[in-house]
Amino acid sequence: MKKGILILGLLIAAVGMFFQGKGMKQAVETVGELSHKEHPKVALTFDDGPHAFYTEMLLDGLKERGICATFFLIGKNIEGNEEIVQRMQKEGHLIGNHTYHHVNLKELSQKEAKQEIQKAGNKIYESTGICTAFVRPPFGEWKKNLDLDMTMIPVSWNIDSLDWTTENTEKIIKRVVKDVEEDDIILMHDVYKTSVEAALQIVDILKERGYEFVTVDKLLLE
Repeated sequence: MKKGILILGLLIAAVGMFFQGKGMKQAVETVGELSHKEHPKVALTFDDGPHAFYTEMLLDGLKERGICATFFLIGKNIEGNEEIVQRMQKEGHLIGNHTYHHVNLKELSQKEAKQEIQKAGNKIYESTGICTAFVRPPFGEWKKNLDLDMTMIPVSWNIDSLDWTTENTEKIIKRVVKDVEEDDIILMHDVYKTSVEAALQIVDILKERGYEFVTVDKLLLE
């Protein structure tokens, strides 16, 4: 009987120590010690590139931080910047379609809208050998029932940095970091110096908060 009571007492003590240990661990756990599953994911996306200078500046900063982003490219901007697009692919970034001329697809005929997407897609394929399935319609205006030769996945956003409206880096940063939540898609542009500067600081701030940056396919398809 005494032996049974002793064993039961040891078990209770062990359970108590286990939960106490868990509590102690949680109290001192830092961002760097969080498990993979505990890191909230966000996607950083850039429209309107590639830009001959600022996109490379952004790629340098992302590479230094070990971050992959998503780039929605305007077809005509690829011309002369093919090496930048190839670098995007090589460094693990996701490349998407942003039409050839940055047009409102809803204002075009079915034929014209199809041509805008296909022509941009062809320029991406010529540079990378990849047929991208991701498209961000300019102004967020997708043309319903658009008959394309392949399935395209329209990609919107949850957080709009409005970086194109200001040259104030701090305003751009605050607009993003004050509202960001898990699984958000952040809209920015890689054709302005202040946008690139803000984007890299946003990465630093959110990484410090424990966020993990992923490409949009990881949020939409997984």
